[in-house]
Amino acid sequence: MTEIRDKYAYMKTFFAVVMLSVALYACQGNASSSTSTAPAANAQQALNDTTSYTTIQWIDSVYNFGTVTKGEQVKMTFKFKNTGNKPLIISSAKPGCGCTVADFTKEPVPPGGEGEVTGVYDSNRGILGTVHKSISVTTNTKNGVQHTLIFTGEVKGGEEKSKS
Repeated sequence: MTEIRDKYAYMKTFFAVVMLSVALYACQGNASSSTSTAPAANAQQALNDTTSYTTIQWIDSVYNFGTVTKGEQVKMTFKFKNTGNKPLIISSAKPGCGCTVADFTKEPVPPGGEGEVTGVYDSNRGILGTVHKSISVTTNTKNGVQHTLIFTGEVKGGEEKSKS
């Protein structure tokens, strides 16, 4: 009887370790797929060299996608302009949650030039109701290296039952 109990305890422990490994691997894959970064050497050099800092003007920094039905994907674009006299480099764009994937202009944006940060929100991975999410952008800019872009909206469920 003791042998059976020991085998059962071993199997429970083994199963728990396997499940934990799968969960950790799955979370690691999600994080890397939703965050977009520029080529590391150029981006890091631009952030470290404050003499290469420029200024940025966000043309769009808040986006309201209105009302969508759960299951829809919403694509949004945030435009910016390099208002300084040095090339503007975005080193990363990190969504605030796993329900959003972010991307951005990878090439340095010349003075006077424009670029964009895009986001795709997957309402299947979010909640029903009011949505208030963000994308954190890191740049080589004098007026702050961290910029927060906001998007909001409403997610409705499929068919709603009427109350009687």
